[in-house]
Amino acid sequence: MENTPTYLNLAGVIEQHARLTPDLEAVVFNDTVSTYGELNGLACRVANALTAMGIGPGDKVALSCPNLPYFPIVYYGILKTGAAVVPMNILLKPREIEYHLKDSGAKALFVFEGTEDLPMGTMCKEAFERVPTCEHLYIMCADKMAPSPIEGHQSLTKLIFDKSDRFETYPTRPDDTALILYTSGTTGTPKGAELTHLNVFLNAIVAFNLHIPGLDYTDGVQKTCLITLPLFHTTGQTAQMNAQMFAGHRIVLQPRFDPVAALEAFKEHHVNFWTGVPTMYWAILKHVEENNIDVAPYAESMAILSSGGAPMPVEVMNAFQKKFNCRILEGYGLTETSPISNFNHPQVESIPGNVGHGVFGCDVRCVDDDGNEVERGTRGEVVMRGHNIMKGYLNNPEATSEAFRGGWFHSGDIGIMDESGRVSIVDRKKEMILRGGYNVYPRELEEVIMAHDAVSLVAIIGVPDEKLGEEVKAFVVLNKGFDVTEEEFIAWCKEQFAANKYPRYVEFRESLPVGATGKIHKLALKEEILSTEN
Repeated sequence: MENTPTYLNLAGVIEQHARLTPDLEAVVFNDTVSTYGELNGLACRVANALTAMGIGPGDKVALSCPNLPYFPIVYYGILKTGAAVVPMNILLKPREIEYHLKDSGAKALFVFEGTEDLPMGTMCKEAFERVPTCEHLYIMCADKMAPSPIEGHQSLTKLIFDKSDRFETYPTRPDDTALILYTSGTTGTPKGAELTHLNVFLNAIVAFNLHIPGLDYTDGVQKTCLITLPLFHTTGQTAQMNAQMFAGHRIVLQPRFDPVAALEAFKEHHVNFWTGVPTMYWAILKHVEENNIDVAPYAESMAILSSGGAPMPVEVMNAFQKKFNCRILEGYGLTETSPISNFNHPQVESIPGNVGHGVFGCDVRCVDDDGNEVERGTRGEVVMRGHNIMKGYLNNPEATSEAFRGGWFHSGDIGIMDESGRVSIVDRKKEMILRGGYNVYPRELEEVIMAHDAVSLVAIIGVPDEKLGEEVKAFVVLNKGFDVTEEEFIAWCKEQFAANKYPRYVEFRESLPVGATGKIHKLALKEEILSTEN
């Protein structure tokens, strides 16, 4: 008998509920509620439209959209065809969008029209016109019945208007690519991490299971997750959207985090589960303390809250848990790990500042430069292997080989593992800056800034910031004969980089410190800053 290929498509997380409980609420946005049946039907319309364009298995389709109902509709529609989704940071500038489209080989791009402050549609159109291999651009409008504001390009609503709400999902294999998520490296060039249907599906199940102990399923009430992390980010997608869709929960979307709006959502929607970065917890805590707010009505339904993206300050964690009478569980992972590799499991006592044990199916070690496991309690690079590890970097075998040396994925982070297997992340092996939970990579910024006519030399480092953990600072040596002000330089950078990347501080110098090998001695710059603060 001929073997039947194993079939696994991530879109199945909504299809099962659409079959069994189509009237169950799936997505809530402002006053709009979509059921699982409606969500799946709209995703099928998108899939039919893509198929009519000739897009299908093995192709890539880019998606640039904030936390709006459009995101899951297009996301699952792409997956149904067997194509891979390329979610893009909505803050990217045309130069960065162009790179993502070219490198991924995306054949189509779906983009939200944007706002006056963030004209996403216009910026994507500018990039799209420079990428001939990307053949289709469709606009998701704030008013879904409005015509496309981008001349010459159709709205999503018009595109899918006459398409069927039924579609036979393509039988992708577990190791087929489902997502290409871009993450930069010290080389400065963003790398596309290829995550498979199996990677993301199993990590979503892991995320779901990690929160079961905090949820009571016997009361017959559907559970609710508030999503304020961006859906274009791996945590928002897998640990929240896909995990909640798999569970049959409903998700409440907020396009931009605001402490007041988040608090109101906690109370209005009886939120059981929320994941935030430490700065979000800090902002909510600051708001309720400064305004002397009684948090009892807001915390009434909270089950388990989780934090990731950056180390949670112990003072913030303790104060929030005491104020809201809740438990915050810290986790850790990377885009390349789907993302969860470590978590403070609910059934085990948490240690503030510690990211916990490896999750189910993920082995974690701390190793030295030769790949040998270090003694417990000593520093080493955190490496992993398991079902959650990406298949590799798209079009980059060298970077893939380097990341997987010795058969383990090398995170670039330095950790300490205790005797029980818990891990604390204590440093970064590379020069990455962690700004408010977002990775900023100095080399990427430096290469672009060096193209400025006035710049002779530049060094980008992270400096301590009370709110964001780290802020981006540029040390610049100007070419002779040029006179640039701090305001002019920062304004130029703001035009070149996404809002979470560009330097907020600049210091002009005659020279920069160098080490014995002639490289810029960034550690010396950091030590200068720390010494002046102390």
